[in-house]
Amino acid sequence: MLQFLSELDSGILLWIQDNLRNPVLTPILKFITTLGNGGAIWILLTLIVLMLPKTRKVGCMMAMALIGTLLINNILLKNLVARTRPYEVIEGLTYLVRQPSDYSFPSGHAGCSFAVACIMLRRLPKRYGIPAIILAIVISFSRLYVGVHYPSDVLFGVISGILISYAAEAIAERLWKKERS
Repeated sequence: MLQFLSELDSGILLWIQDNLRNPVLTPILKFITTLGNGGAIWILLTLIVLMLPKTRKVGCMMAMALIGTLLINNILLKNLVARTRPYEVIEGLTYLVRQPSDYSFPSGHAGCSFAVACIMLRRLPKRYGIPAIILAIVISFSRLYVGVHYPSDVLFGVISGILISYAAEAIAERLWKKERS
């Protein structure tokens, strides 16, 4: 079963490299992938939402989600699983950005993108939430396009980000209620 998943991951990445990479998309997706470096775009959006009194509670949820993905995905799971990057394993796969210094599984970009974007989608007006989800999808796909993550890394990052977003909301709601009591 693991062999099948490994071959599927490899096949998808090589297909993307051979069929989707092109001179128009490459600079766009290289730029988009950098938006997720260190969670930069999501940290910026969280700070903006935290500064506005009407959305401060949502901003707290977003901040908790960022901390949750950092702890669970980037510190715990990456080091526990210790999966090598695909360009180190898949013959013929080239990467398009600077080599990441950490392990591959799960995708931190996908995790933090979906953790924050899902909260924005559920808690803010759709004119903010929908673009956030679209950006999360594109950032996640960009990690495959630039050759630094396996599809299973990204898929797990998406799933963990969604789950962490719900946990962050639940924790923030409880804390908010205690503070108001």
